[in-house]
Amino acid sequence: MSRKFFVGGNWKMNGDKKSLGELIQTLNAGKVDPNVEVVCGAPSIYLDFARSKLDPKFGVAAQNCYKVPKGAFTGEISPAMIKDCGVNWVILGHSERRHVFGESDELIGQKTAHALESGLGVIACIGEKLDEREGGITEKVVFSQTKFIADNVKDWSKVVLAYEPVWAIGTGKTASPQQGVAEESVSCSVTGGTCKELASQKDVDGFLVGGASLKPEFIEIINAKA
Repeated sequence: MSRKFFVGGNWKMNGDKKSLGELIQTLNAGKVDPNVEVVCGAPSIYLDFARSKLDPKFGVAAQNCYKVPKGAFTGEISPAMIKDCGVNWVILGHSERRHVFGESDELIGQKTAHALESGLGVIACIGEKLDEREGGITEKVVFSQTKFIADNVKDWSKVVLAYEPVWAIGTGKTASPQQGVAEESVSCSVTGGTCKELASQKDVDGFLVGGASLKPEFIEIINAKA
């Protein structure tokens, strides 16, 4: 069974109350396709702000969480805290978490398990680096990443799998469906200029958008399927 077309916006470590407030006003006032599920990934310090200001038709996601409910883990946030802000999603396994902060496949799997047990929906990210693609091990890398996630999932209706090849993030390059996007996956590195072509592909049922989600063109991306 195919899911509703899904568009996530990952704001990453960007924005303040002024700029994000303006973005939220633009989203709230925009005409968006009601057949698309939209979730905005806000910095943790602005989760409560985003949830209180965004129209209820938009979901909100944390950009990370830890694998336990509470404890001496300075700087981390738990699924319980995320839910306490009225937020129902979390992004896990993003390439920046893997390759900048050194998170292992095993840890991402553990986080996925706890987030799902706590009632959060998970946007789970997978994808290879450029040297891995050039080395011909894309399938091996993506299979391993996916297996650690899949082994911790009992209900896939709560999971969105986002294929984000690391070589395409922030480069202006976009991964085509022919470059490893699996059935029922969400494609990354999407812009207003590429969204309609990607949305028309039968193997793509959504996007996880980076920098473009901070711009008015995000509405155009949301409506790409219409």
